[in-house]
Amino acid sequence: MLTELVVRNLGVIDEVNLLLGPRMTAVTGETGAGKTLIVTAIDLLTGGRADAALVRPGSPEAEIEGRFVARDKELVVRRVVPRDGRSRVYIDGRLATVGALADHGVDFVDLHGQHSHQSLLKGPVQRAALDRFGGIDTAPLASLRDDLRAAEAALADLGGDERDRAREIDLLSYQLNEIEVADIADENEDARLDQQEDLLAEAAAHREAAARVGVLLDADSAALEAVSTALAAVRSRAPFADLEERLGSVLAELSDIAGEARDRVDSIQDDPEQLAVLRHRRALLRELRRKYGADLAEVSGYGRTVADRLEVLRSHDQRAAALDQRCAVLREELGREQSRVLRSRQRAAPQLAAAVEGHLAGLAMPGARLEVRVDGPAGDDVSLWLAANAGHDLAPLTKVASGGELARAMLALRMVLTVGPPTLVFDEVDAGIGGEAANTVAQSLAALASDHQVLVVTHLAQIAAVADQHLSVSKAEVDGATRSVAQLLDHESRIVELSRMLSGSPDSDAAHSHAVELLDGHSR
Repeated sequence: MLTELVVRNLGVIDEVNLLLGPRMTAVTGETGAGKTLIVTAIDLLTGGRADAALVRPGSPEAEIEGRFVARDKELVVRRVVPRDGRSRVYIDGRLATVGALADHGVDFVDLHGQHSHQSLLKGPVQRAALDRFGGIDTAPLASLRDDLRAAEAALADLGGDERDRAREIDLLSYQLNEIEVADIADENEDARLDQQEDLLAEAAAHREAAARVGVLLDADSAALEAVSTALAAVRSRAPFADLEERLGSVLAELSDIAGEARDRVDSIQDDPEQLAVLRHRRALLRELRRKYGADLAEVSGYGRTVADRLEVLRSHDQRAAALDQRCAVLREELGREQSRVLRSRQRAAPQLAAAVEGHLAGLAMPGARLEVRVDGPAGDDVSLWLAANAGHDLAPLTKVASGGELARAMLALRMVLTVGPPTLVFDEVDAGIGGEAANTVAQSLAALASDHQVLVVTHLAQIAAVADQHLSVSKAEVDGATRSVAQLLDHESRIVELSRMLSGSPDSDAAHSHAVELLDGHSR
């Protein structure tokens, strides 16, 4: 529900800060006091059209803020309407679009009156309302439509026409053959080939290095002679026992190294043919990486992807036949389900219309007729048509000229449907009515407030008296400028305001007694 509303510099409103409670709030005041601007402010918070003419004279911009709470979800929205330039929207402190504001507004508020964006004027909402009223299960229909779309998309993805498919098969076959011929068994083959190429390409230099090591570490070499001399110097001397052991190990290790170096001279052979084969292999792998992946693992992965795609393309006819058959089955099932939903909607439509008409009769629209029209294979095109007076032609709800008639029609719909956004705002719902009709409208609004927050702008004391909160809007001239003030009334203040609404004078004793009677009647 709408828990807080702040309005600044909107029309005659200088600044208004309101804390709103649940159930029903009545907004009253003299004509021109600015009470309809409260509805305008809420309209702007739910994505309504911004008009620079709404900005208070002498102010650069109008600003509206609202806090909405529904279950555990809270939303703070702000709308700024400048005198010049485009309006700005903020949702939870972040800059947003008017479209996003409208999307959020649908979840929280519905306005009834002269407001073209109210949800029940939208076809999908009217269809959903009919389905809820009639208890129509549309889940199987939605599921079949999803399944058919998926099957048709899968069929479209099989490979296009025959020529396109043949060209793709040729290209992918060539790519897969390149990868398969390479026979990549080791994804680390590059590193291994690098080592092998270095060994073969530098065979002569490697042999020379090994031979040099053998000479430098020969038994007659200066290196071994120096180690042998050092070993003799410390042999059998207790303080140097550890050094004697280590020098002995060094001498043995150097002898082993010299032997291994001499052996490797003979093992490293020039092999130009093997080097050429190896270099060709490396060039092949390098080309595959250039085309199909950053490394051999990616190349192999691409090959598997190509193989899978080729399997799909080569089995196109079988897959296409299977998908064609599935699509045909789904279309047949969908046709039956559409017929079932259509019949259900056609049965529910006159029942909904009759239920709403029953409420319209008591809302000063005794000759009104409502028709729920259902068109399309499944009856998806649902529209509500209203003839507000006897003898008038039916017209879509969006074409209803009178704001009061539209608001009362929406009230009747809400009485029947019950489901809707948590906050319902009614403007002009009492236009052109009085007497018993006013009492009926009042009781209808009060009943609706049992499970909704209801805000209603009204001129009728009968309606204001049944409200749980009463908000009075008045205006005064301050320093040569007209300003509106809004305040929540206590019990005594409500009696004064209701007296004014009943007689035009807050001091009338008769009106005062009637006001007390109205409030007492509601409290009982």
